[in-house]
Amino acid sequence: MSKEKINVGKEAVYDARKLGYGKMGILGFQHMFAMFGATVTVPLLTGLNVQTTLLMAGLGTLLFHLLTKFKVPAFLGSSFAFIGGYLAVAPLNEDGSGNMEMLPYACLGVVFAGLLYLVLALVIKLVGVSKVMKLFPPVVTGPIIIAIGLGLAPSAINNCSSCWPLAIVALCIVIAFNIWGKGMSKIIPILIGVVGAYIVALLFGNVAGLSFITPVDVQKISDAAWIGFPIEWAETVFGGVNFGDTAKVTTALTTMVPIAIATMMEHIGDICAIGSTVGRDYINDPGLHRTLVGDGLATSMSALFGGPANTTYGENTGVLALSRVYDPRVVRIAAYLAILFSFCPKFAAVINAMPVGIVGGISFVLYGMIASIGIRNMVEAQVDFTKSRNVIVAAIILVCALGISLSDVGSISFKISGLTISLSGLAVASIVGIILNALFPDKDETQEIKTQS
Repeated sequence: MSKEKINVGKEAVYDARKLGYGKMGILGFQHMFAMFGATVTVPLLTGLNVQTTLLMAGLGTLLFHLLTKFKVPAFLGSSFAFIGGYLAVAPLNEDGSGNMEMLPYACLGVVFAGLLYLVLALVIKLVGVSKVMKLFPPVVTGPIIIAIGLGLAPSAINNCSSCWPLAIVALCIVIAFNIWGKGMSKIIPILIGVVGAYIVALLFGNVAGLSFITPVDVQKISDAAWIGFPIEWAETVFGGVNFGDTAKVTTALTTMVPIAIATMMEHIGDICAIGSTVGRDYINDPGLHRTLVGDGLATSMSALFGGPANTTYGENTGVLALSRVYDPRVVRIAAYLAILFSFCPKFAAVINAMPVGIVGGISFVLYGMIASIGIRNMVEAQVDFTKSRNVIVAAIILVCALGISLSDVGSISFKISGLTISLSGLAVASIVGIILNALFPDKDETQEIKTQS
C-alpha cells in the first residue's frame, strides 16, 4: 500500500487526505475494532443494551468532534470507571442478566455525572487549568481509580465461578496477546480473548457437550432479527425512571456522580496522551474546556437513552501511534460503522449469548488493570509517599471506598428534611479525599498540567 507522507515536527506521518476513501475506510474499520472489545464488554458486565451502547459510542464520538471543532482524533467508547456504580445501583440478576428495573436509575445518575463535566469546563474557562487541578492532585485521583478496580474484583470472581475453564481460556488469551502480540493483535487482546473463548464454548460446550463447559445459547442468536431499532424505550431514563421515587433517584445520583471526579482526571490524561501522540497541543487548541464539554455531553446523551457513560479511548490512541494517520475523519468513519452495527439485533444476540464465564475471565484482568492505572498515575506524577500527609490521604480514601462498599454496611445513609440520602463508598472516599487534600495542602506535590508546545 503506497502512502503519502507529511512531516509533523520530526516525525513522518501519513496524510489521510491523499489515501483515498477506500483506504481511509479500512483505517476507520481498524479503529472500530480497536474500541469494539472494550466497548461491548461494559454492557456485558452491567446488563446494558449492546445495540444502544454501539449507537451511543458512534453518536457520542461525532458529537465530541463537533464540539471540538473537528480537531481531536479521539473515539468515545464505554467507560469502565462507572461499572462499579452500575452494579451498586442495579446489581445483576442471579442468572447474570441485567436488572432492567434499576438500570434506568443508574443511567439517570450518569446523566448528571456527565453534566459535572460542564461545570469543570466552565470553571477551567474562567479561572484556568492549573488552579482547578489543585483540587484533584494524583494523590486523590490515584487511590480513587485503584478503589474502582479493586471494588469490582468480587464481581469478576463471581462471573468466573460459573465456568472456570472458559474464564481461564479467555484470561490466558488476553494475557498472551497483550504481552507477545504483534501489530494489531497487541491492540485488541480483549476482542481476541472474547472470540477465542467463544469458539471454545461452541466446540466443547455445544458440539462435544462437555458438562464442565457452558454452552452458547444458539437459539437466542437464531431467533434474533437481522435489522432492528437499537433503543428500548423502557430502558431509557424517559421510560424507566419514576421520578417520584426519591429514594432510588437520590441513591443513583449520589453513587454515580462522584465517579465523574476520577473520569474527568482520566479525560485530561487521555487528551494529553493524544496530543503527545500526534504532536498537537489540544489542551489549548481547541481547549480542554471544549473536550470536557464534548465528553460530558456525549456521556449524558448516551445515558438518557439507556447507554453507558462514554470516555475517550486509549485503545484508539494506540491505533493512532501504530498507523501514524492522525486525520480525525478516519476516527469519524469508525463512528459511522459503530452506528451501522447498532441496528443489527443478530449481532447483539451473539454478544448476549456469551457464557458468563467468558465475561469473568475478561473482567478478571480488566478490573486489575483499572487499579493498576491508578497506581501508574501516582508513579508518573511522582507522588512522594515518604510524606505522612500523602500516606494518610491515600489510606483514608482506600478504606472509605473499599471498606464501606465491601462491608455489610454497603453505603452511608442519612436523612435531610425527611429525605434519605445514601452515599456509596466511592462517593464518601471522593468527598473525604478532596477535603483532606484541601486541609493539608502540599505545594510540592501539586502538579501543573504539562502540554506539548
